[in-house]
Amino acid sequence: MDEKKEYTLPHDHGRGSAEALRRSLSEIGEFRAASGLFSLLADESRVKIFWLLCHSEECVTNIASLTDMTGPAVSHHLQKLRAAGLLECRRDGKETYYRAADTELAGLLHVTAESVMRLACPVNSGQGSAEETVRAVHDYMSENLDRMITIDELALKFNINTTTLKQTFKKVYGTSVAAHMRMHRMEKAAQLLRETDKSVNDIALSVGYKSMSRFALVFKEEYGTAPTDYRKKQDTAD
Repeated sequence: MDEKKEYTLPHDHGRGSAEALRRSLSEIGEFRAASGLFSLLADESRVKIFWLLCHSEECVTNIASLTDMTGPAVSHHLQKLRAAGLLECRRDGKETYYRAADTELAGLLHVTAESVMRLACPVNSGQGSAEETVRAVHDYMSENLDRMITIDELALKFNINTTTLKQTFKKVYGTSVAAHMRMHRMEKAAQLLRETDKSVNDIALSVGYKSMSRFALVFKEEYGTAPTDYRKKQDTAD
Protein backbone atom coordinates (compact mmCIF):
# COMPACT_ATOMS: atom_id res chain seq x y z
CA MET A 1 0.00 0.00 0.00
CA ASP A 2 1.35 3.41 -0.97
CA GLU A 3 2.17 5.87 1.77
CA LYS A 4 -0.03 8.97 1.90
CA LYS A 5 1.60 11.72 -0.09
CA GLU A 6 2.54 14.85 1.88
CA TYR A 7 0.50 17.90 1.07
CA THR A 8 2.17 20.50 -1.14
CA LEU A 9 1.07 23.98 -2.14
CA PRO A 10 0.03 24.70 -5.73
CA HIS A 11 2.75 27.36 -5.90
CA ASP A 12 6.06 26.41 -4.34
CA HIS A 13 7.81 29.59 -3.16
CA GLY A 14 10.67 27.72 -1.52
CA ARG A 15 9.40 28.00 2.05
CA GLY A 16 9.37 24.30 2.77
CA SER A 17 6.56 21.92 3.70
CA ALA A 18 3.05 23.27 4.27
CA GLU A 19 1.76 20.06 5.87
CA ALA A 20 2.00 21.40 9.44
CA LEU A 21 0.12 24.56 8.49
CA ARG A 22 -2.60 22.54 6.82
CA ARG A 23 -3.00 20.28 9.87
CA SER A 24 -3.29 23.34 12.13
CA LEU A 25 -5.93 24.89 9.88
CA SER A 26 -7.94 21.68 10.05
CA GLU A 27 -8.50 22.14 13.81
CA ILE A 28 -12.01 23.45 13.23
CA GLY A 29 -13.01 23.35 16.90
CA GLU A 30 -10.13 25.63 17.94
CA PHE A 31 -10.91 28.21 15.27
CA ARG A 32 -14.61 28.08 16.09
CA ALA A 33 -13.86 28.78 19.76
CA ALA A 34 -11.59 31.70 18.87
CA SER A 35 -14.17 33.06 16.44
CA GLY A 36 -16.86 32.86 19.11
CA LEU A 37 -14.69 34.78 21.55
CA PHE A 38 -13.91 37.51 19.04
CA SER A 39 -17.60 37.75 18.15
CA LEU A 40 -18.40 38.19 21.82
CA LEU A 41 -16.12 41.23 22.00
CA ALA A 42 -17.33 42.67 18.70
CA ASP A 43 -19.93 44.67 20.63
CA GLU A 44 -18.66 48.11 21.70
CA SER A 45 -20.70 48.19 24.91
CA ARG A 46 -19.49 44.74 25.90
CA VAL A 47 -15.86 45.77 25.41
CA LYS A 48 -16.48 48.85 27.58
CA ILE A 49 -17.91 46.71 30.37
CA PHE A 50 -15.08 44.17 30.14
CA TRP A 51 -12.45 46.93 30.18
CA LEU A 52 -14.12 48.61 33.16
CA LEU A 53 -14.20 45.36 35.14
CA CYS A 54 -10.52 44.75 34.41
CA HIS A 55 -9.85 47.80 36.60
CA SER A 56 -12.68 47.90 39.10
CA GLU A 57 -15.12 45.59 40.83
CA GLU A 58 -18.62 47.02 40.35
CA CYS A 59 -22.31 46.25 40.75
CA VAL A 60 -24.82 46.45 37.88
CA THR A 61 -26.07 49.87 39.00
CA ASN A 62 -22.58 51.40 38.96
CA ILE A 63 -21.70 49.78 35.64
CA ALA A 64 -24.88 51.19 34.12
CA SER A 65 -24.06 54.67 35.44
CA LEU A 66 -20.45 54.60 34.24
CA THR A 67 -21.32 53.34 30.75
CA ASP A 68 -24.60 55.27 30.28
CA MET A 69 -26.53 52.05 29.80
CA THR A 70 -29.69 50.63 31.31
CA GLY A 71 -29.51 48.00 34.04
CA PRO A 72 -31.14 45.27 31.89
CA ALA A 73 -28.70 45.96 29.03
CA VAL A 74 -25.74 45.71 31.40
CA SER A 75 -27.09 42.45 32.85
CA HIS A 76 -27.42 41.03 29.32
CA HIS A 77 -23.78 41.78 28.53
CA LEU A 78 -22.58 40.51 31.91
CA GLN A 79 -24.35 37.22 31.35
CA LYS A 80 -22.56 36.67 28.03
CA LEU A 81 -19.16 37.65 29.43
CA ARG A 82 -19.62 35.32 32.40
CA ALA A 83 -20.67 32.45 30.15
CA ALA A 84 -17.41 32.91 28.22
CA GLY A 85 -15.41 32.69 31.46
CA LEU A 86 -14.22 36.29 31.29
CA LEU A 87 -15.91 37.52 34.48
CA GLU A 88 -16.21 36.49 38.13
CA CYS A 89 -18.83 37.65 40.59
CA ARG A 90 -19.45 37.61 44.33
CA ARG A 91 -22.49 38.35 46.47
CA ASP A 92 -22.47 40.67 49.46
CA GLY A 93 -25.94 40.71 50.99
CA LYS A 94 -28.38 41.52 48.21
CA GLU A 95 -25.72 43.07 45.99
CA THR A 96 -23.70 41.23 43.34
CA TYR A 97 -20.28 42.55 42.31
CA TYR A 98 -18.51 41.75 39.05
CA ARG A 99 -14.87 41.86 37.97
CA ALA A 100 -12.66 40.44 35.23
CA ALA A 101 -11.71 36.84 35.80
CA ASP A 102 -8.23 36.18 37.15
CA THR A 103 -7.27 34.00 34.18
CA GLU A 104 -4.60 34.08 31.50
CA LEU A 105 -7.26 34.49 28.79
CA ALA A 106 -8.94 37.48 30.46
CA GLY A 107 -5.55 39.09 31.08
CA LEU A 108 -4.52 38.57 27.45
CA LEU A 109 -7.77 40.07 26.14
CA HIS A 110 -7.36 43.02 28.50
CA VAL A 111 -3.90 43.79 27.12
CA THR A 112 -5.04 43.18 23.54
CA ALA A 113 -8.02 45.53 23.86
CA GLU A 114 -5.86 48.31 25.25
CA SER A 115 -3.23 47.80 22.56
CA VAL A 116 -5.85 48.09 19.83
CA MET A 117 -7.56 51.10 21.40
CA ARG A 118 -4.29 52.71 22.51
CA LEU A 119 -6.09 53.23 25.79
CA ALA A 120 -3.76 53.02 28.78
CA CYS A 121 -4.62 51.31 32.03
CA PRO A 122 -5.30 53.67 34.92
CA VAL A 123 -2.07 52.41 36.47
CA ASN A 124 -0.23 53.67 33.39
CA SER A 125 -2.07 56.98 33.07
CA GLY A 126 -1.47 59.63 35.69
CA GLN A 127 -0.61 57.08 38.35
CA GLY A 128 2.76 55.84 37.15
CA SER A 129 3.67 52.53 35.55
CA ALA A 130 2.49 49.12 36.67
CA GLU A 131 5.92 48.53 38.22
CA GLU A 132 5.66 51.76 40.22
CA THR A 133 2.21 50.71 41.39
CA VAL A 134 3.52 47.30 42.44
CA ARG A 135 6.32 48.95 44.44
CA ALA A 136 3.68 51.04 46.20
CA VAL A 137 1.75 47.83 46.90
CA HIS A 138 4.93 46.30 48.36
CA ASP A 139 5.54 49.30 50.63
CA TYR A 140 1.92 49.29 51.79
CA MET A 141 2.02 45.60 52.68
CA SER A 142 5.39 46.00 54.42
CA GLU A 143 3.88 48.71 56.60
CA ASN A 144 0.93 46.48 57.47
CA LEU A 145 2.55 43.14 58.29
CA ASP A 146 0.04 42.62 61.08
CA ARG A 147 -2.74 42.30 58.50
CA MET A 148 -3.35 39.49 56.02
CA ILE A 149 -4.31 41.54 52.97
CA THR A 150 -5.83 39.76 49.97
CA ILE A 151 -4.93 40.27 46.32
CA ASP A 152 -8.47 41.51 45.70
CA GLU A 153 -8.13 44.18 48.39
CA LEU A 154 -4.86 45.37 46.90
CA ALA A 155 -6.26 45.43 43.36
CA LEU A 156 -9.18 47.60 44.48
CA LYS A 157 -7.06 49.91 46.63
CA PHE A 158 -4.42 50.53 43.95
CA ASN A 159 -6.78 50.31 40.96
CA ILE A 160 -4.88 47.53 39.20
CA ASN A 161 -6.07 44.29 37.63
CA THR A 162 -5.28 41.23 39.79
CA THR A 163 -3.52 39.44 36.94
CA THR A 164 -1.39 42.50 36.17
CA LEU A 165 -0.60 42.88 39.87
CA LYS A 166 0.57 39.29 40.30
CA GLN A 167 2.54 39.14 37.05
CA THR A 168 4.25 42.50 37.58
CA PHE A 169 5.01 41.74 41.24
CA LYS A 170 6.76 38.51 40.25
CA LYS A 171 8.66 40.36 37.53
CA VAL A 172 9.87 43.04 39.99
CA TYR A 173 10.53 40.90 43.10
CA GLY A 174 11.13 37.45 41.60
CA THR A 175 8.47 35.68 43.69
CA SER A 176 4.72 35.69 44.21
CA VAL A 177 3.09 38.30 46.43
CA ALA A 178 2.30 35.68 49.10
CA ALA A 179 5.81 34.16 49.17
CA HIS A 180 7.54 37.54 49.28
CA MET A 181 5.41 38.90 52.11
CA ARG A 182 5.72 35.64 54.05
CA MET A 183 9.49 36.13 53.94
CA HIS A 184 9.12 39.70 55.27
CA ARG A 185 6.82 38.51 58.06
CA MET A 186 9.27 35.86 59.17
CA GLU A 187 12.19 38.32 59.08
CA LYS A 188 10.19 40.69 61.27
CA ALA A 189 9.25 37.84 63.63
CA ALA A 190 12.88 36.76 63.93
CA GLN A 191 13.92 40.34 64.72
CA LEU A 192 11.28 40.62 67.45
CA LEU A 193 12.34 37.28 68.91
CA ARG A 194 15.94 38.47 69.06
CA GLU A 195 15.45 42.04 70.20
CA THR A 196 12.32 42.08 72.40
CA ASP A 197 10.74 40.21 75.29
CA LYS A 198 7.36 39.98 73.56
CA SER A 199 5.61 36.65 73.88
CA VAL A 200 5.63 34.37 70.86
CA ASN A 201 1.86 34.75 70.66
CA ASP A 202 2.12 38.56 70.51
CA ILE A 203 4.84 38.32 67.87
CA ALA A 204 2.66 36.00 65.79
CA LEU A 205 -0.18 38.55 65.93
CA SER A 206 2.16 41.41 65.06
CA VAL A 207 3.09 39.69 61.78
CA GLY A 208 -0.46 38.77 60.83
CA TYR A 209 -0.90 35.25 62.23
CA LYS A 210 -3.89 34.57 64.48
CA SER A 211 -3.04 30.87 64.64
CA MET A 212 0.00 30.07 66.76
CA SER A 213 0.38 26.64 65.19
CA ARG A 214 0.36 28.10 61.68
CA PHE A 215 2.88 30.76 62.66
CA ALA A 216 5.19 28.18 64.25
CA LEU A 217 4.97 25.97 61.14
CA VAL A 218 5.81 28.78 58.72
CA PHE A 219 8.62 30.08 60.95
CA LYS A 220 10.17 26.60 61.14
CA GLU A 221 9.98 26.27 57.35
CA GLU A 222 11.89 29.55 57.04
CA TYR A 223 14.47 29.16 59.85
CA GLY A 224 14.57 25.41 60.43
CA THR A 225 13.55 25.69 64.08
CA ALA A 226 10.53 26.60 66.21
CA PRO A 227 10.18 30.24 67.37
CA THR A 228 10.82 29.36 71.02
CA ASP A 229 13.94 27.37 70.15
CA TYR A 230 15.16 30.19 67.90
CA ARG A 231 14.88 32.64 70.80
CA LYS A 232 16.72 30.29 73.17
CA LYS A 233 19.57 29.91 70.70
CA GLN A 234 19.86 33.69 70.37
CA ASP A 235 19.92 34.08 74.16
CA THR A 236 22.60 31.41 74.45
CA ALA A 237 24.69 33.06 71.76
CA ASP A 238 24.52 36.38 73.61
